[in-house]
Amino acid sequence: MHNQDDGANTETGPQAGSGEVTSARAKRKVQIRSFGCQMNVYDATRMGDLLEKEGYEETASQDDADLVILNTCHIREKASDRVFSELGRLREIKEERAASGASFKIAVAGCVAQAEGAEIRRREPAVDLVVGPQNYHKLGDFLRATDIGRSVVDTEFPIEDKFDHLIAPSPRRLQQRGISAFVTVQEGCDKFCTFCVVPYTRGSEVSRTPENILTEIRQLGSGGVREVTLLGQNVNAYHGEDESGRACSLARLMEKIAAVDGILRVRYMTSHPRDMGEDLIAAHGNLPALMPFLHLPVQSGSDRILAAMNRNHRAADYIELIARLRAVRPDIALSSDFIVGFPGETEQDFRDTVDLCETVTFASTYFFKYSMRPGTPAASLGDQIDEDTKRDRLARLQNVVERQRHAFNSAMVGRTVDVLFEKEGRQPGQISGKSPYLQVVHVDADKSLIGQCHQVEIMAAGTNTLFGRFA
Repeated sequence: MHNQDDGANTETGPQAGSGEVTSARAKRKVQIRSFGCQMNVYDATRMGDLLEKEGYEETASQDDADLVILNTCHIREKASDRVFSELGRLREIKEERAASGASFKIAVAGCVAQAEGAEIRRREPAVDLVVGPQNYHKLGDFLRATDIGRSVVDTEFPIEDKFDHLIAPSPRRLQQRGISAFVTVQEGCDKFCTFCVVPYTRGSEVSRTPENILTEIRQLGSGGVREVTLLGQNVNAYHGEDESGRACSLARLMEKIAAVDGILRVRYMTSHPRDMGEDLIAAHGNLPALMPFLHLPVQSGSDRILAAMNRNHRAADYIELIARLRAVRPDIALSSDFIVGFPGETEQDFRDTVDLCETVTFASTYFFKYSMRPGTPAASLGDQIDEDTKRDRLARLQNVVERQRHAFNSAMVGRTVDVLFEKEGRQPGQISGKSPYLQVVHVDADKSLIGQCHQVEIMAAGTNTLFGRFA
């Protein structure tokens, strides 16, 4: 849906797209507050790049912001309620600013914006802009419309490729990226798991072209980024067309990325077990830049529940897939997602999930109680599980995987691993980086080593971090 309340065209002239920024606009500040997944973090960066061209400067505080963008997530239950609660607080700020003659704009972006659309404006008229994830490249036009008193709602799925509209970040913003950066290569999902809103909020699967991605990553590499994590709602379904019109797989794309100057490490998430092709499995064994850590959601260990979720794989398929990955990369570490308390889940179904965890063993895991998402098929299923049962099962599963995570971290003591240093540590004279397995590692060393990769002997394992010394 697309709606500009007054129906007229956006204002023209220097503020309406010539690229010229007036001194008044140069003073504007924006706070972008992101919730949820890593793709929202990436989207926030894209919005910041674009808004800099529009004369906005990012700020961490709403107190000096002229514009606040809530970049929302719709995965968890009551997400929209939390958004409207926050909008109520922002409305009060807007009213206070208006009383003193100052402007304050409110925008809602992300998946709640996509799902709720005009309902957001109906419930909270103080909102100036509602924009879905597919249309961030139009932010400048939308904000210029709000400059002349219009409100905008745009949740259309565009016909054109939105990735063609990526804004090259300024050198200053490139330097702010740090050592590790997210890069979206694919959006949307065609799997239609019965619990998931992604096909309805992000649309069908769309892949960026390899050259489009490589252009962005070359910029990141020149700006000091040394590790990229490729993002997608179903990233291993990536199939972007190259310049000759041939489909490029995720494995082939990562080979190209690994050859970019400055890029030392490549990761990817989030994947679906059905899309782990042979070349991608092989890449884990023959592409040194691809880190030996894979996030591969399984959701349940019960075949009956997996069928009800429309996952289209069995528990045995997942276990066999992990065995194939470990055959080519024996030291690979695994992470997964689990949902407990899915409608109709019996105690035996839950035990099957625990059994799968014990069989595979994970270095880290994300677990969620099933939450009903309006509009998804699972929301209309009978035999919804009560909250006490879900809470109990979640705690029991957490105990299992937390024990595995602790064992994995403890087993690192005495090993020597490459650590890519990203920032200064919490203690004076300390720097912090990531192991190949995505663990935080602290070492006493000079900050001049940030951005470099060095071998580190792990001396101790804390609850969430490792401590080492140069080997």
